[in-house]
Formats: sequence, structure tokens, C-alpha cells
Amino acid sequence: MSARGCWITDASGRRFLDAAGGAIVTGIGHGRAEIAEVIAEQMRKVEFVHASVFTTDALETYCDSVASLVPMSGAKVYPVAGGSEATETALKMARAYQLARGREQRTRVLAREGSYHGNSLGALDLSGRPALRRPYEPWLGRFAQVPGIDDPDVLEQAITARDDVAAVMLEPISGASRAGAVPHPDYWSEVAEICRRHDVLLVADEVMTGFGRTGKWFGVEHWGVSPDLMTTGKGASSGYWPLGHVIASGSVFDTIRATFVHGFTFSHHPVGAAVGQAVLDIIRRESLVEAARAQGEKLRTALEAITSDRIVEIRGKGLLLGVILIGDRDGVVRAAREEGLLVYPAAIEAVVLGPPLTIDDREIDQIADRLGRAIAR
Repeated sequence: MSARGCWITDASGRRFLDAAGGAIVTGIGHGRAEIAEVIAEQMRKVEFVHASVFTTDALETYCDSVASLVPMSGAKVYPVAGGSEATETALKMARAYQLARGREQRTRVLAREGSYHGNSLGALDLSGRPALRRPYEPWLGRFAQVPGIDDPDVLEQAITARDDVAAVMLEPISGASRAGAVPHPDYWSEVAEICRRHDVLLVADEVMTGFGRTGKWFGVEHWGVSPDLMTTGKGASSGYWPLGHVIASGSVFDTIRATFVHGFTFSHHPVGAAVGQAVLDIIRRESLVEAARAQGEKLRTALEAITSDRIVEIRGKGLLLGVILIGDRDGVVRAAREEGLLVYPAAIEAVVLGPPLTIDDREIDQIADRLGRAIAR
């Protein structure tokens, strides 16, 4: 099989329009030869050194680039190999922060019901997806989920009910779990104030929303919020290398730098850093953050023009959009595939669209046409 731009060709030669970006991963488009060249060039220089012994020019340059983009003062970047690793790292950083401040009792992290933050055990415990949690419940239970996606009062009640909350982790815009659900305009600023008031770390899960996907470099920028920690993945490398990060504010970094002990074999990978830098360069050069905003509006307009009483709502921001359906999500996903269109199934009766940020107007029209036919079946 092969893939180029917004298209995937399977082994039989059939072409699919990738309106899901894989799993809302592909930002700069499939099959970019320049990324393959970057990988080869970095491998010729140094393919791997362990982070406990060496750093590399590629890593230093890339981390500085990422730190300059995030809405956080004095940001420091801890690269890992994906979103779940980023969540696990952020959980440990939150614990290290509270320990350093003499608050040993603060062990719990809160998330929202229906949320998804990864598939490793700590991330799964934090996530509020019952079907994913159920087989592993005997191993879970350290963290908790609060109801709703836009009620800061409920969150504050959960924080004040027990003096053991270390951090709160939230997606700026819900991804696959709630299909592009956007909280009310004051939600994020109110949550940030609650966390500051109770000295609880605010962790923004930007794994799906980061690196231009929503029409801003990072989702929290829509509300002018500066989190204490940020997790990223997916679009950081556009799928060309396993890559994610935890980004800490300067104050968090200064608090934990002397005591935080952590690491994965493939964290701080020089090839991953080179790929990440190349992706950033392409996003900037091709104005893909701005493209996500403009093309996202066009895609929303095209979707809203679909005539179907099975569509309840179109929601989201930029090129992260949810199509909320009345029933038979799986049937729509199958029918779309038969129409040569790949969409991402949400955890609710909805599909999520997150095509490459390079998508053109003609491809936007094709997404709407093919999805409309799939829904009408």
C-alpha cells in the first residue's frame, strides 16, 4: 500500500480519502519525501544515544523550538515516544511537584467522565471510558473522574471534598471520546482559577488538539489559558515517528528538577527530534495553522449542507470536527469506507473528522459528498 497527501491506496489499488488523518495524527500529509530524508540524515549522524548520558544538537534545537510555541512561561520540554507515555510522565511530574512542596497526601488526579488520556495503566486509570477500563478494574482506582465537560463548579467540589488532589487533566476540546465537544467560553479560565486557588496543577492534554489541529498551535490558546503541564503526541510528528512530550512551566520545572527521576529507553530520541523539527518547519512554511482554521470553516459549512435528519450537530474547531448522529455510528463508518472515505469512530454515536491540514477545497467537497452518501444508506 502507499499514501500521498490526503489519500491512502490499499494493496488492491483502491484509494481512500483520509478524513481521519489516521487517528487524528497526520497533519502535514502523507508521503512527504523530505521527512524521509531528514530521518536518513539524522541516522547517519547519530541514530540513538541514551538521554542519561548524552544530549544531541537535534534534541536541543527541537526542544527550544517547541518551548517557544507553547503558551507557558519558562517552558521546558520532556520528549517521549507518544501520548500515553506523555500522560504517564505528566502524572509522575504532578506527584513529584506535590511531594517537593511537602504535600505527600496529594496523590489523586482528576479527569472528566468519558475522557481518554491513553491506554497504559496510569493513563487508563485517569480516563473515563468504562468499556476500556472494565477488564482492568482490579488494577485501577487511584484517580477519579468528574461528570460533565463544562461545569467548573463540579470540578471544584471534587477538589475540595478531599485534600488529596494533585492535578487535573483535561482536553481543551474533546477528541474521540465526545467528538469535538467544545466547553462554554468561560470554562477554561474558571478551571485555571480554581486550580490556582487550590494549588492543584492544571494539565492540558493536547495530544489530539496540538500542533495546529484546531486552528491554533495549541487548543488552550482559544481561551488564553497557560497550563502548568501540557501533554502532546500525534501531530507532533504527523505520524512519521513515534513522538510526544510533556511540557512543564518554568515554576513546575524549578520545583521538581532536583528530585524528579524518570525515563524511557526511547525518550529524547535524536531522530524523533529531527522529525519533529522538520514537521514544525513545514507547518510554519506552509501556514498550516492558519489553513486548519480556514479549511475547518469550509469543511464545517460543507458538512452543514448535508441534508439528513440523522445529523444532530456539527461541532469542534478547525480541522477537528465531530458529526453527531442519531444511531448506527458503526454502520456509517462502514458505509463511508465503502464510499472510499475514512472517518474516525467516536466513543458516542458520532464520527470524528481530522484530515491532514494540507487538505484542499476539492477534497473538502469530496468528504462532504461521500459522508452524505454514507449517512443516507
